[in-house]
Amino acid sequence: MARDTLEILAQDDHLIQSFADLNALKQQGARTVISRAKGAYVYDSDGTEMIDGIGGLWCVNIGHGNTEMIDAITDQLKTLDYYSTFYNFTHPAAAALAEKVAQLAPGHLNSVYFGNSGSVANDSAIRMLHHYNIRKGKPEKKMVLSRHGAYHGSTHLAMAMTTPGYSDGWHAANDLVHHLRSPHFWREGDELTEAEFLEALIDDLIASIDRIGAENICAFIAEPIQGAGGVVPAPKGYHKRAWEVCKANDIKYIADEVVTAFGRLGHFFASEDVFGMVPDIITTAKGLTSGYQPLSATIVSDDIHEVISRPDGMFLHGMTYSGHPAAAAAGLTNIAIMEREGIPQRVRTTGKRFENNLRGLIDIEIVGEVRGGHFMMGIEFVKDRDTKESYPDDAQVGLKVARACQKRGLIARPLGNVLILSPTLIMDEPMIDRIEDILRDAITEVAAGL
Repeated sequence: MARDTLEILAQDDHLIQSFADLNALKQQGARTVISRAKGAYVYDSDGTEMIDGIGGLWCVNIGHGNTEMIDAITDQLKTLDYYSTFYNFTHPAAAALAEKVAQLAPGHLNSVYFGNSGSVANDSAIRMLHHYNIRKGKPEKKMVLSRHGAYHGSTHLAMAMTTPGYSDGWHAANDLVHHLRSPHFWREGDELTEAEFLEALIDDLIASIDRIGAENICAFIAEPIQGAGGVVPAPKGYHKRAWEVCKANDIKYIADEVVTAFGRLGHFFASEDVFGMVPDIITTAKGLTSGYQPLSATIVSDDIHEVISRPDGMFLHGMTYSGHPAAAAAGLTNIAIMEREGIPQRVRTTGKRFENNLRGLIDIEIVGEVRGGHFMMGIEFVKDRDTKESYPDDAQVGLKVARACQKRGLIARPLGNVLILSPTLIMDEPMIDRIEDILRDAITEVAAGL
C-alpha cells in the first residue's frame, strides 16, 4: 500500500470524492490524506495531528481506534464473515442487534430493517410506507412532505426529500415530494417572535396538507436538528406540534435521526427524550456503529409492521448487505461501550460545555449566529450582523475558516458561509476549550483578511 503522500495523491486521481468540487481537487494542496486515527485525533500522511472536529462525518461517536470494537468485528469475521438476512435466513448478530435497537427505541417502534447508509434507511422508510398504504387499499397515498434545508441522503428518492439546493444540476424523484418552509428562525423569522414563527410553520404544514390532500400524503420526514442543511434547529415545540398535525391527518411521521441518535444530543434517540414525541418511524445510521462499519436502521412501529407482515404478499425490499454480520457485531459492541461508559449521559455535560463555548464566539464581528445543540453545532458568518447580509459565494468564508482551523490542528467542515462541528463524543474539557481557542484564532484571522 502506498505510504508517500505524493504517491497516494497520484492514486487518488482515480477516486471520485463525495460532495466535492472535482475540478478544484485537481489543484495542488486541495486534498488532505488522512492516514491514521486514534481517540479524538486523526493524522495526515505527513504525521500532522488534528482534532477530528467532524467525527469522520457526524459518526465516530466512541472515538477512533477503539480496540474493543476492532476485536469484536474481527472475532465476528472469524466466526461468520457473511450471510444474508434474505428469505428465511438470519444470524445471531443481526437478531441480537435488532432486539437491542428495539429496546432502545421509544414507544411502539419494535421492528428494525437494516441497510448500509442513511440514504438507504430513508428510501426504505418511504418504500415501506408505500407498501403499507397499498396493503391498506390506499395506493394514492404516496406523497412526502419534507422541508427546505433538509438533508435526507443522496440516492434518487432521498435526494428528492433533501433541500433543493443539493440537487442543482441533478435529477431526483421530485414528483413525490413537497417542501415546506425552512424552520430556520434566525434567517426566516423576519419580524416574528419565535412563537409566532412556530405558528407560521404549522400553518404552512396544515395549508400544504389541505392543498395536496391528506389522502395523497404518506409521510412527513424531518431531522430533529437539520444537519447538512446548516445545523438548523426548529423553534421549540415544533416537532411535537407537527407530529400532532400528522397524526390528525393519518400521515406517518418519520424522524431522520441519522445524525442525532446514539448520543450526539445526549440520548440514544432524541425524538422522545429531547423533543417530546414518538414518531412512526425512526431512521438512523452513522452513530449506530460509530462509523466502524457501514450500517443503518429503519425502525418502524407495530402498526406498520403488522400491515407489511400480513400473509397476503411478500416484502419485496432488501439489500445484499442488510444486517451484515460484521456490521451488526459493530453495532452491538458500540452500544455496549456507550452504555458501559455512560457516553450519552456524559454528553449532557461535556456537550453543553462545547455548545456554550462556541456560543461565546458571537462576540466576533463576522459571526452572525451560533446554533445547534451539544456536539452538533454550526457557526454562520455574515458580512453585516444587523442586516444578516451574507458574504458572496466566491468569498468562501467557511472554507477559509476551515483551512485556518486545520492549520492550527482542528478539522472543521465548511458549508458555504457556515462552519460545522460534530466531533467525537469522548472529548474532555481541556480539548473542548482548545477547540474554542482554535476557532477564535482562525475566525479572527480570516475576518482580518476580509
